[in-house]
Amino acid sequence: MSSEPAQPPSASITTPASRSPWRSLRHRGMRWWSAANFVSNAGTWMQLTVQNLLVLHITGSAAATGLSMSVQAAPALFVSLLGGAAVDRWPRRLTVTVSQALLGAVAFTTALLVSLDRIDMTALLVLSGVTGLIATVDGPACALLGNDLVPVSDVPSAIGVGALVHSAGRLAGTALAGVTVGFLGTSAAYAANGLSFLFVAAVVPFLRPVPGAAGEPAAGARAVPARAGMTVREGLSFFARRPRLVALAGITGLSSVFGRNYGLTLAVLVTGPLAGGAGAFGTVSTVLAVGGILGAVLGARLRRPSVRTVGLLAAGGALLQVVAGLSPSLVVLLVLVLPMAIVESVSDTAGTAVLQTDPPPHLRGRVLGVWSSVGTVWSLGGPPLLGLLMEWAGARGALVAGGLLIAGPIGVGLLLRRRQPVPLALPARDGDVTGREALSTAA
Repeated sequence: MSSEPAQPPSASITTPASRSPWRSLRHRGMRWWSAANFVSNAGTWMQLTVQNLLVLHITGSAAATGLSMSVQAAPALFVSLLGGAAVDRWPRRLTVTVSQALLGAVAFTTALLVSLDRIDMTALLVLSGVTGLIATVDGPACALLGNDLVPVSDVPSAIGVGALVHSAGRLAGTALAGVTVGFLGTSAAYAANGLSFLFVAAVVPFLRPVPGAAGEPAAGARAVPARAGMTVREGLSFFARRPRLVALAGITGLSSVFGRNYGLTLAVLVTGPLAGGAGAFGTVSTVLAVGGILGAVLGARLRRPSVRTVGLLAAGGALLQVVAGLSPSLVVLLVLVLPMAIVESVSDTAGTAVLQTDPPPHLRGRVLGVWSSVGTVWSLGGPPLLGLLMEWAGARGALVAGGLLIAGPIGVGLLLRRRQPVPLALPARDGDVTGREALSTAA
């Protein structure tokens, strides 16, 4: 034990805060949560891989595979607002435990039907829809529960670690799917996913929030309203009247529609103007994946990202996309693809941190519900719009025009933001409960 005298409370102010991307893992609850998420992601990707093969086996149609995925995503468009309200209304750990147990029950039901050879396309679609419905509650609940396990300044690290866990789980689950089906059969993959959900449900009751967690109201903030008054309309109203959230939605929407869909744009660019084959695009995809992992690590080093940070990163990535569209060779494209993926991943981490920490704790579930609905619109509408742009301008033109359509509005917005006069900060009166701390957050 050290014999040095204890530092006075004020000394902690001058102590340099850790910027390690792994700093969230110093908290025991976050270590357990990361392990549980790895197991869960591996099981989920195992099931997704097997499910696509199962649909093809039943129907012989690739379109049916896409239909099953759309049915599972559909509830996010229509029910996410109600799911977010449920997350705000119910105790978070209980919500995650129940939702994970329900997802496990769906996986076990599917495994039983497959093992008895009673599965058909109708049953698969119904089970996919039920899974998507439960996910509208489980998704925001799990995201916010993870934030409760670390201080606010460590939320970017938690998000970055979560991205790495997701990538690792995807690799493990995809690899295990073939092995599991080969030795134990298709139903075993569904059963393994069910067990992964039960593992998460068993871990959650032992997780404890840490002091200074994102879920704790700021000092002087309004008291949390009664749970009975937690309406969907309140979440929509808060989101619409919060300029930084609207700006974040605009930045993310532009990037989602006119950028990021590199599986489409770069595939056409590589196999078309650059005269590469499937192997060349595989190399590009590998570089994109490596850049995403590096970006997650760099994003985890952030401490208090802002919407301005997200905008600058998105604009930078868009300009790289413009240059990539003009690439004269595959080598030049590969050099540009790595920083493009890194910038995109860091921007995602920064944006997610803002989204999950900016709203008051009692509104975060509904804000994430709004975001899920809007994001589903982007994911459904983006590829067709980008496809039309490629039909009109070609792969190079789509990358260049898309990059300019992203960087231009963001640049104008940042310039207008800089020209706005800074309001004079007035001292708070006694009894003022409007939560001034939120107004000082950088946008």
